[in-house]
Amino acid sequence: MIMKNDSSVIEFILMGLTSQPELHLPLFFLFLVNYIITVMGNLSLMSLICLNSHLHTPMYFFLFNLSFIDFCYSFVITPKLLMGFVSKRNTISYTGCMIQLYFFCFFVYSECYVLAAMACDRYVAVCQPLLYTVLMSPRTCSLLMLGSYLMGLAGAIIHTGYMIRLSFCDSNVINHYMCDIFPLLQLSCSSTSSNDLVSSICVGISAILCSLVILMSYGLILFNVIHMSSAKGWAKAMSTCGSHIITVGLFYGSGLLTHIKPSSSGAVGQGKFFSVVYTLVVPMLNPLIYSLRNKDVKLAVKRTFKRITN
Repeated sequence: MIMKNDSSVIEFILMGLTSQPELHLPLFFLFLVNYIITVMGNLSLMSLICLNSHLHTPMYFFLFNLSFIDFCYSFVITPKLLMGFVSKRNTISYTGCMIQLYFFCFFVYSECYVLAAMACDRYVAVCQPLLYTVLMSPRTCSLLMLGSYLMGLAGAIIHTGYMIRLSFCDSNVINHYMCDIFPLLQLSCSSTSSNDLVSSICVGISAILCSLVILMSYGLILFNVIHMSSAKGWAKAMSTCGSHIITVGLFYGSGLLTHIKPSSSGAVGQGKFFSVVYTLVVPMLNPLIYSLRNKDVKLAVKRTFKRITN
């Protein structure tokens, strides 16, 4: 693939989340709070998992990586969004735009596959509890995570590589708050047919593969739960899988709605809104979802607090 671009555009103008100036300051503080909670929440959860030996299990290994992805992800999107609310001219260089696109794709794809790996982990925990430590060995968990990151890397390289091949020679105004694939394709003055095809294939394969793994895992879990005779077994299975189901629903639901293109005039604004959910809201909520009703995490907090005070 030729990684050369004959673009005459050296920078892009980001239109941002809204064109109403009176909303910029309130939104700046709103997303600043979101940013602080996201960074502190994910960093705290990663620290708790590292510092407490009873959390050194496959489930929390995957959760650590999910928090790590969300932690890094927040640095890709939010700082530029916040700058856009307070700067008169919200611009990003061509190189900066391609870098943002690369890391955006890398973390989104990686999170998709990590969530699928977590679904497999939950299936083994509920349906094969006696073989859990054998099936979900450190080697298996490491391979699943390595595969997730490699798929993220492949997706990022393919999308960014094909984007670099395009020429941008006329408009440089991106109707978005970040350098996403489809807003950039709309600006190109060269043919984007190959990009559209590659994007559809990459997104389609990842979405179908991850969705199948998650649906099959929870289908088998549901089948197993139905045949449980005790209410205690039901409750344990639901508590084991509940947090992951919420995370998957938020991430995949908002991601799907972002890429549905309705014919109404508000389609662009609607797309931005759902983009905010899976790029900003979900990374903030993940550590809260996995912490608020989790006895292991609460115990880890108490132990860590005792260490600090002593």
